[in-house]
Amino acid sequence: MILKIISSTMKTVYTATCLKIKDDSKFRLIPGTLIALGISYSTVAAKSLAIDKFMADTVTDSQTLKSRPEDMKTIMELMIMNIQAEFCRALEKEEPKVKFIVDRWVRPEGGGGVTCVMQEGEVFEKAGVNVSVVHGNLPPRAIDQMRARGKNFKGGQILPFFAAGVSAVIHPRNPYVPTIHFNYRYFEVTLPDNTIEWWFGGGTDLTPYYLNEEDAVHFHRSLKNACDQHDKTYYPRFKRWCDDYFNIPHRGERRGVGGIFFDDLDTPSTFSFVKSCAQAVIPSYLPLVQKHKNDLYNDKEREWQLLRRGRYVEFNLIYDRGTKFGLYTPGARYESILMSLPLSANWKYMHNPDPDSREGKLTEVLKNPKDWIKIE
Repeated sequence: MILKIISSTMKTVYTATCLKIKDDSKFRLIPGTLIALGISYSTVAAKSLAIDKFMADTVTDSQTLKSRPEDMKTIMELMIMNIQAEFCRALEKEEPKVKFIVDRWVRPEGGGGVTCVMQEGEVFEKAGVNVSVVHGNLPPRAIDQMRARGKNFKGGQILPFFAAGVSAVIHPRNPYVPTIHFNYRYFEVTLPDNTIEWWFGGGTDLTPYYLNEEDAVHFHRSLKNACDQHDKTYYPRFKRWCDDYFNIPHRGERRGVGGIFFDDLDTPSTFSFVKSCAQAVIPSYLPLVQKHKNDLYNDKEREWQLLRRGRYVEFNLIYDRGTKFGLYTPGARYESILMSLPLSANWKYMHNPDPDSREGKLTEVLKNPKDWIKIE
Protein backbone atom coordinates (compact mmCIF):
# COMPACT_ATOMS: atom_id res chain seq x y z
CA MET A 1 0.00 0.00 0.00
CA ILE A 2 1.07 3.60 -0.56
CA LEU A 3 0.32 6.81 1.28
CA LYS A 4 0.67 9.88 -0.95
CA ILE A 5 0.73 13.36 0.51
CA ILE A 6 0.23 15.81 -2.34
CA SER A 7 0.95 19.53 -2.05
CA SER A 8 -0.42 21.69 -4.86
CA THR A 9 1.49 24.69 -3.54
CA MET A 10 4.88 22.99 -3.35
CA LYS A 11 4.23 20.80 -6.43
CA THR A 12 5.71 17.77 -4.71
CA VAL A 13 4.49 14.30 -3.86
CA TYR A 14 5.78 12.57 -0.74
CA THR A 15 5.22 8.83 -0.88
CA ALA A 16 5.67 6.53 2.09
CA THR A 17 5.80 3.07 0.52
CA CYS A 18 3.94 0.27 2.30
CA LEU A 19 2.55 2.58 5.01
CA LYS A 20 -1.18 2.18 5.69
CA ILE A 21 -3.13 4.62 7.86
CA LYS A 22 -6.76 5.29 8.76
CA ASP A 23 -7.26 8.93 9.69
CA ASP A 24 -7.94 11.69 7.17
CA SER A 25 -5.82 14.76 7.78
CA LYS A 26 -4.00 17.61 6.06
CA PHE A 27 -0.28 18.14 6.05
CA ARG A 28 2.69 20.31 5.23
CA LEU A 29 6.39 19.58 5.55
CA ILE A 30 8.45 21.08 8.37
CA PRO A 31 11.77 19.80 9.77
CA GLY A 32 11.20 16.09 10.10
CA THR A 33 7.40 16.23 10.25
CA LEU A 34 4.26 16.72 8.18
CA ILE A 35 1.53 18.71 9.98
CA ALA A 36 -1.94 20.08 9.28
CA LEU A 37 -2.05 22.74 6.57
CA GLY A 38 -5.32 22.51 4.67
CA ILE A 39 -4.27 20.12 1.89
CA SER A 40 -6.30 16.95 1.70
CA TYR A 41 -4.90 13.60 0.61
CA SER A 42 -6.17 10.11 -0.11
CA THR A 43 -5.97 7.60 2.71
CA VAL A 44 -5.98 3.84 2.73
CA ALA A 45 -7.58 2.04 5.64
CA ALA A 46 -5.47 -0.80 6.95
CA LYS A 47 -4.22 -2.45 10.10
CA SER A 48 -0.50 -2.99 9.62
CA LEU A 49 2.66 -2.23 7.69
CA ALA A 50 3.15 -4.31 4.56
CA ILE A 51 6.86 -5.13 4.41
CA ASP A 52 6.80 -8.19 2.17
CA LYS A 53 8.60 -6.30 -0.60
CA PHE A 54 11.54 -5.31 1.60
CA MET A 55 14.68 -7.42 2.00
CA ALA A 56 13.98 -7.73 5.75
CA ASP A 57 11.80 -6.24 8.47
CA THR A 58 12.12 -2.50 8.98
CA VAL A 59 14.72 -1.35 11.50
CA THR A 60 12.15 0.58 13.52
CA ASP A 61 9.35 -1.61 14.84
CA SER A 62 6.11 -1.46 12.90
CA GLN A 63 4.03 -0.08 15.77
CA THR A 64 6.32 2.94 16.07
CA LEU A 65 6.16 3.55 12.33
CA LYS A 66 2.36 3.26 12.34
CA SER A 67 2.14 5.72 15.22
CA ARG A 68 4.00 8.45 13.33
CA PRO A 69 3.12 8.14 9.62
CA GLU A 70 3.63 11.88 9.07
CA ASP A 71 7.15 11.99 10.55
CA MET A 72 10.05 12.31 8.12
CA LYS A 73 11.92 9.62 10.07
CA THR A 74 9.19 7.15 9.10
CA ILE A 75 8.88 8.36 5.52
CA MET A 76 12.63 8.19 4.95
CA GLU A 77 13.03 4.73 6.49
CA LEU A 78 10.29 3.27 4.29
CA MET A 79 11.72 4.93 1.20
CA ILE A 80 15.27 3.62 1.73
CA MET A 81 14.03 0.12 2.54
CA ASN A 82 12.16 0.14 -0.75
CA ILE A 83 15.15 1.47 -2.72
CA GLN A 84 17.34 -1.25 -1.22
CA ALA A 85 14.91 -4.00 -2.20
CA GLU A 86 14.40 -2.73 -5.75
CA PHE A 87 18.14 -2.38 -6.39
CA CYS A 88 19.05 -5.76 -4.89
CA ARG A 89 16.44 -7.57 -6.96
CA ALA A 90 17.51 -5.76 -10.12
CA LEU A 91 21.11 -6.88 -9.54
CA GLU A 92 20.06 -10.46 -8.79
CA LYS A 93 18.39 -10.65 -12.21
CA GLU A 94 21.82 -10.05 -13.80
CA GLU A 95 23.68 -12.53 -11.59
CA PRO A 96 23.19 -16.25 -12.38
CA LYS A 97 25.48 -17.63 -9.70
CA VAL A 98 24.73 -16.14 -6.27
CA LYS A 99 22.09 -14.20 -4.36
CA PHE A 100 22.29 -11.52 -1.70
CA ILE A 101 22.96 -12.51 1.88
CA VAL A 102 20.58 -10.44 4.05
CA ASP A 103 21.86 -9.48 7.49
CA ARG A 104 19.51 -7.52 9.76
CA TRP A 105 21.45 -6.12 12.70
CA VAL A 106 20.76 -4.16 15.88
CA ARG A 107 22.93 -1.38 17.28
CA PRO A 108 22.95 -1.57 21.10
CA GLU A 109 23.22 2.22 21.40
CA GLY A 110 20.09 2.72 19.29
CA GLY A 111 18.76 1.66 15.92
CA GLY A 112 20.27 -0.81 13.50
CA GLY A 113 20.23 -1.70 9.85
CA VAL A 114 19.87 -4.20 7.03
CA THR A 115 23.04 -5.12 5.14
CA CYS A 116 22.74 -7.05 1.87
CA VAL A 117 25.94 -8.46 0.39
CA MET A 118 26.59 -10.53 -2.73
CA GLN A 119 30.10 -11.98 -3.11
CA GLU A 120 32.06 -14.02 -5.64
CA GLY A 121 29.40 -13.95 -8.32
CA GLU A 122 29.86 -14.41 -12.03
CA VAL A 123 28.88 -10.81 -12.82
CA PHE A 124 29.40 -9.10 -9.46
CA GLU A 125 32.58 -9.86 -7.57
CA LYS A 126 31.18 -7.97 -4.59
CA ALA A 127 27.99 -5.96 -4.22
CA GLY A 128 26.81 -4.33 -1.01
CA VAL A 129 23.57 -2.46 -0.36
CA ASN A 130 23.13 -1.18 3.17
CA VAL A 131 20.31 0.52 5.06
CA SER A 132 21.05 2.06 8.43
CA VAL A 133 18.67 3.78 10.82
CA VAL A 134 20.53 4.84 13.94
CA HIS A 135 20.08 7.25 16.83
CA GLY A 136 21.88 8.25 20.01
CA ASN A 137 24.24 11.07 21.00
CA LEU A 138 26.76 12.51 18.57
CA PRO A 139 30.33 11.59 19.54
CA PRO A 140 32.73 14.55 19.93
CA ARG A 141 34.70 13.74 16.78
CA ALA A 142 31.51 13.65 14.72
CA ILE A 143 30.53 17.05 16.13
CA ASP A 144 33.96 18.39 15.17
CA GLN A 145 33.53 17.00 11.66
CA MET A 146 30.16 18.74 11.29
CA ARG A 147 31.48 22.01 12.68
CA ALA A 148 34.28 21.90 10.12
CA ARG A 149 31.71 22.10 7.34
CA GLY A 150 29.74 24.94 8.89
CA LYS A 151 27.35 23.46 11.45
CA ASN A 152 26.91 25.79 14.42
CA PHE A 153 27.43 23.13 17.07
CA LYS A 154 29.42 23.84 20.22
CA GLY A 155 31.98 21.48 21.66
CA GLY A 156 31.08 19.74 24.90
CA GLN A 157 27.36 19.64 24.16
CA ILE A 158 25.23 16.52 24.31
CA LEU A 159 23.52 16.42 20.94
CA PRO A 160 21.01 13.62 20.26
CA PHE A 161 20.90 12.61 16.62
CA PHE A 162 18.92 10.47 14.18
CA ALA A 163 20.30 9.29 10.85
CA ALA A 164 18.72 7.15 8.15
CA GLY A 165 20.32 6.29 4.86
CA VAL A 166 20.81 3.80 2.06
CA SER A 167 24.22 3.24 0.50
CA ALA A 168 25.59 0.84 -2.08
CA VAL A 169 28.85 0.00 -3.81
CA ILE A 170 28.93 -2.50 -6.66
CA HIS A 171 32.27 -4.01 -7.73
CA PRO A 172 31.77 -5.99 -10.97
CA ARG A 173 34.04 -8.78 -12.12
CA ASN A 174 34.41 -7.62 -15.73
CA PRO A 175 36.78 -4.61 -16.09
CA TYR A 176 34.47 -3.15 -18.73
CA VAL A 177 31.58 -2.86 -16.29
CA PRO A 178 32.06 0.23 -14.10
CA THR A 179 31.68 0.39 -10.34
CA ILE A 180 28.77 2.44 -9.02
CA HIS A 181 28.32 4.03 -5.62
CA PHE A 182 25.27 5.80 -4.25
CA ASN A 183 24.21 7.11 -0.87
CA TYR A 184 21.08 8.99 0.19
CA ARG A 185 20.56 10.04 3.79
CA TYR A 186 18.50 12.11 6.23
CA PHE A 187 19.94 13.57 9.43
CA GLU A 188 18.43 15.22 12.51
CA VAL A 189 20.27 16.80 15.45
CA THR A 190 18.39 17.99 18.54
CA LEU A 191 19.95 21.15 19.96
CA PRO A 192 20.04 22.03 23.69
CA ASP A 193 16.98 24.29 23.28
CA ASN A 194 15.08 21.28 21.81
CA THR A 195 14.97 22.71 18.31
CA ILE A 196 15.87 20.28 15.53
CA GLU A 197 18.41 20.95 12.85
CA TRP A 198 17.85 18.63 9.88
CA TRP A 199 19.19 18.07 6.40
CA PHE A 200 19.47 15.65 3.50
CA GLY A 201 22.57 14.59 1.62
CA GLY A 202 23.62 12.08 -0.97
CA GLY A 203 24.75 11.38 -4.48
CA THR A 204 25.51 8.80 -7.14
CA ASP A 205 28.85 8.41 -8.92
CA LEU A 206 30.49 6.10 -11.47
CA THR A 207 33.99 4.62 -11.48
CA PRO A 208 34.93 2.98 -14.79
CA TYR A 209 38.15 1.06 -15.35
CA TYR A 210 38.13 1.73 -19.09
CA LEU A 211 36.66 4.93 -20.42
CA ASN A 212 33.54 4.57 -22.55
CA GLU A 213 32.24 8.04 -23.33
CA GLU A 214 28.84 6.74 -24.41
CA ASP A 215 28.42 5.11 -20.99
CA ALA A 216 29.48 8.29 -19.18
CA VAL A 217 27.00 10.36 -21.18
CA HIS A 218 24.15 7.92 -20.47
CA PHE A 219 24.97 7.91 -16.75
CA HIS A 220 25.16 11.69 -16.43
CA ARG A 221 22.05 12.25 -18.55
CA SER A 222 20.07 9.93 -16.27
CA LEU A 223 21.13 11.93 -13.23
CA LYS A 224 20.48 15.25 -14.96
CA ASN A 225 16.96 14.14 -15.85
CA ALA A 226 16.30 13.35 -12.18
CA CYS A 227 17.70 16.72 -11.09
CA ASP A 228 15.84 18.71 -13.73
CA GLN A 229 12.48 17.49 -12.43
CA HIS A 230 13.11 19.70 -9.39
CA ASP A 231 15.60 22.46 -10.23
CA LYS A 232 17.59 22.91 -13.43
CA THR A 233 20.48 24.40 -11.44
CA TYR A 234 20.90 21.20 -9.41
CA TYR A 235 22.75 19.07 -11.94
CA PRO A 236 25.55 21.55 -12.81
CA ARG A 237 25.97 22.48 -9.14
CA PHE A 238 25.99 18.94 -7.84
CA LYS A 239 28.11 17.62 -10.72
CA ARG A 240 30.88 20.08 -9.79
CA TRP A 241 30.43 19.22 -6.12
CA CYS A 242 30.84 15.54 -6.98
CA ASP A 243 34.06 16.19 -8.92
CA ASP A 244 35.42 18.13 -5.95
CA TYR A 245 34.33 15.64 -3.29
CA PHE A 246 35.49 12.39 -4.90
CA ASN A 247 39.01 13.71 -5.19
CA ILE A 248 42.19 11.88 -4.15
CA PRO A 249 44.54 14.81 -3.46
CA HIS A 250 47.68 12.77 -2.89
CA ARG A 251 47.17 11.16 -6.32
CA GLY A 252 46.03 14.30 -8.09
CA GLU A 253 43.04 12.55 -9.59
CA ARG A 254 39.34 11.89 -9.08
CA ARG A 255 38.00 8.51 -8.08
CA GLY A 256 35.91 8.19 -11.24
CA VAL A 257 33.96 10.13 -13.86
CA GLY A 258 31.69 11.70 -11.28
CA GLY A 259 27.95 12.06 -11.06
CA ILE A 260 26.18 14.19 -8.47
CA PHE A 261 26.90 14.90 -4.81
CA PHE A 262 25.18 17.23 -2.33
CA ASP A 263 24.87 17.76 1.40
CA ASP A 264 23.12 19.97 3.94
CA LEU A 265 19.97 20.51 1.84
CA ASP A 266 17.10 21.56 4.10
CA THR A 267 14.30 22.94 1.93
CA PRO A 268 10.80 21.39 2.15
CA SER A 269 11.01 19.88 -1.34
CA THR A 270 14.31 18.08 -0.74
CA PHE A 271 12.81 14.70 0.11
CA SER A 272 11.07 14.55 -3.26
CA PHE A 273 14.37 15.39 -4.96
CA VAL A 274 16.26 12.74 -2.99
CA LYS A 275 13.67 10.14 -3.91
CA SER A 276 13.94 11.00 -7.62
CA CYS A 277 17.73 10.63 -7.48
CA ALA A 278 17.52 7.29 -5.67
CA GLN A 279 15.02 6.01 -8.23
CA ALA A 280 17.39 7.04 -11.05
CA VAL A 281 20.10 4.60 -9.93
CA ILE A 282 18.74 1.52 -11.71
CA PRO A 283 18.14 3.17 -15.12
CA SER A 284 21.52 4.92 -14.92
CA TYR A 285 23.51 1.75 -14.15
CA LEU A 286 21.78 -1.48 -15.18
CA PRO A 287 22.04 -0.77 -18.94
CA LEU A 288 25.83 -0.51 -18.51
CA VAL A 289 25.95 -3.87 -16.72
CA GLN A 290 23.86 -5.51 -19.42
CA LYS A 291 25.95 -3.93 -22.16
CA HIS A 292 29.37 -5.04 -20.88
CA LYS A 293 29.00 -8.01 -18.53
CA ASN A 294 29.92 -10.48 -21.29
CA ASP A 295 32.74 -8.43 -22.84
CA LEU A 296 36.01 -10.32 -23.32
CA TYR A 297 38.99 -9.19 -21.25
CA ASN A 298 42.54 -10.36 -20.56
CA ASP A 299 44.92 -10.54 -17.60
CA LYS A 300 46.38 -7.10 -18.28
CA GLU A 301 42.93 -5.51 -18.16
CA ARG A 302 42.11 -7.37 -14.97
CA GLU A 303 45.38 -6.15 -13.44
CA TRP A 304 44.48 -2.55 -14.31
CA GLN A 305 41.06 -3.01 -12.71
CA LEU A 306 42.70 -4.14 -9.47
CA LEU A 307 45.09 -1.17 -9.50
CA ARG A 308 42.17 1.23 -9.90
CA ARG A 309 40.39 -0.51 -7.04
CA GLY A 310 43.41 0.34 -4.93
CA ARG A 311 42.64 4.01 -5.56
CA TYR A 312 39.04 3.33 -4.53
CA VAL A 313 40.24 1.91 -1.22
CA GLU A 314 42.53 4.90 -0.64
CA PHE A 315 39.68 7.37 -1.04
CA ASN A 316 37.23 5.45 1.12
CA LEU A 317 39.62 4.94 4.03
CA ILE A 318 41.37 8.32 3.97
CA TYR A 319 38.86 10.92 2.77
CA ASP A 320 35.27 9.69 2.77
CA ARG A 321 33.15 11.56 5.34
CA GLY A 322 30.61 8.77 5.70
CA THR A 323 33.30 6.23 6.54
CA LYS A 324 34.81 8.59 9.11
CA PHE A 325 31.43 9.30 10.72
CA GLY A 326 30.70 5.60 10.97
CA LEU A 327 34.06 4.81 12.52
CA TYR A 328 33.64 7.66 15.03
CA THR A 329 30.19 6.50 16.15
CA PRO A 330 30.01 4.29 19.27
CA GLY A 331 28.63 0.86 18.53
CA ALA A 332 29.35 1.24 14.84
CA ARG A 333 29.02 -1.91 12.78
CA TYR A 334 32.36 -2.06 11.04
CA GLU A 335 31.43 -4.89 8.68
CA SER A 336 28.70 -2.68 7.22
CA ILE A 337 30.90 0.43 7.12
CA LEU A 338 33.65 -1.44 5.27
CA MET A 339 31.17 -3.15 2.96
CA SER A 340 32.25 -0.69 0.25
CA LEU A 341 35.72 -2.22 -0.05
CA PRO A 342 36.36 -4.65 -2.93
CA LEU A 343 37.29 -8.29 -2.41
CA SER A 344 40.59 -7.70 -4.22
CA ALA A 345 42.76 -4.65 -4.91
CA ASN A 346 46.39 -4.14 -5.92
CA TRP A 347 49.12 -1.56 -5.53
CA LYS A 348 52.27 -1.29 -7.61
CA TYR A 349 55.23 0.90 -6.78
CA MET A 350 55.43 4.01 -9.01
CA HIS A 351 52.96 2.67 -11.57
CA ASN A 352 52.21 5.10 -14.40
CA PRO A 353 50.33 4.02 -17.54
CA ASP A 354 51.44 5.04 -21.02
CA PRO A 355 49.63 8.36 -21.75
CA ASP A 356 48.59 7.06 -25.19
CA SER A 357 47.16 3.80 -23.86
CA ARG A 358 43.51 3.25 -22.92
CA GLU A 359 44.62 3.22 -19.31
CA GLY A 360 46.38 6.54 -19.85
CA LYS A 361 43.29 8.09 -21.44
CA LEU A 362 41.20 7.18 -18.41
CA THR A 363 43.86 8.64 -16.11
CA GLU A 364 43.79 11.92 -18.06
CA VAL A 365 40.04 12.26 -17.50
CA LEU A 366 40.48 11.48 -13.80
CA LYS A 367 43.08 14.23 -13.51
CA ASN A 368 41.01 16.71 -15.53
CA PRO A 369 37.25 16.14 -15.09
CA LYS A 370 35.12 16.98 -18.10
CA ASP A 371 31.52 17.90 -18.76
CA TRP A 372 29.80 14.87 -20.25
CA ILE A 373 26.58 16.52 -21.34
CA LYS A 374 25.66 20.00 -22.48
CA ILE A 375 24.19 22.29 -19.85
CA GLU A 376 21.53 24.59 -21.27
